[in-house]
Amino acid sequence: MQTSSAPTRWAIALILTVGILAVSTAAVFIRLALDAADQRGVGFSLVLAAMRMGIAALMLVPTWRSFHPGQIQRRSLLYSMVAGICLAIHFASWITSLSYTSIAASTTLVTTSPIWVALLSWWIWRERPTWLTSVGIGVAIAGSAVIGLSDLGVASPGQHPLLGNALALIGSWAVSAYFLLSREAQRNGVPTQHHVAITYSLAALVLIPMPWLAHTSYLGYSPRVYVYISLMALFPQVIGHTSLNWAVRWMSPTLVTLVILAEPVGAGLLGLVIFQEYPGPMVLLGAMILLSGVAIAAIGNQDRPSMPSSP
Repeated sequence: MQTSSAPTRWAIALILTVGILAVSTAAVFIRLALDAADQRGVGFSLVLAAMRMGIAALMLVPTWRSFHPGQIQRRSLLYSMVAGICLAIHFASWITSLSYTSIAASTTLVTTSPIWVALLSWWIWRERPTWLTSVGIGVAIAGSAVIGLSDLGVASPGQHPLLGNALALIGSWAVSAYFLLSREAQRNGVPTQHHVAITYSLAALVLIPMPWLAHTSYLGYSPRVYVYISLMALFPQVIGHTSLNWAVRWMSPTLVTLVILAEPVGAGLLGLVIFQEYPGPMVLLGAMILLSGVAIAAIGNQDRPSMPSSP
């Protein structure tokens, strides 16, 4: 079990902000890679996800030199391993859902993760959310729905919306389990750098065969595509997800998943700067509602004592 003293709230807020800013770049790099490859569909999306995780795992190879599994409980290592599988399921199911249902429906369903995290935390650890946190969750989810539904008039409903919606919901459940397991692994003795090395490696191993199952190759794209994928591995994954994993060690996973809902806001700002894409009034309204919900939940959560580690 880790015995390091808890960082200050300012330090946690700083790392969490860095994490959100980093994961917000994912949409930009995905867009650049799609345009450079002139590819769409499930197969190439799985290529992006698998290579993102594979390169991220390779970037963390140096951390294995200080890894001593004999000093860590097997149960804690199991938490990290299952978290990696959940991360792979999240990427695979959510990316695939976009080919069967609308972007609006998929985005709205996959961003319900704070609800599942709050419910699971309450059920497993009796960590009941405060009434203000519950209000914040509701407001933030409403804002996310407004953003997701803003493209309702232009998004294709897909060939199998029921299947697509189910896959998006599975993606939400998987990422909820990912953060909860990440919290437990780190609170029970797995250092953050080793936890993410295990998690990203397992996720890569699960994802790597999937493009081949979709009859899509990893080869034959322009060098720019691989540059964008490498940047995707560095910024949103190694910097972004690692920062979020560190933050979830010290604060409520419900609040972390709520803050992650601000990712589309950051991505929208980057899209404005890089692609000159101006968000519509519904997107701006949804962003204001979402950020208000996150602020309400943060206020309701700030006086909650840190949950003890599992025995």
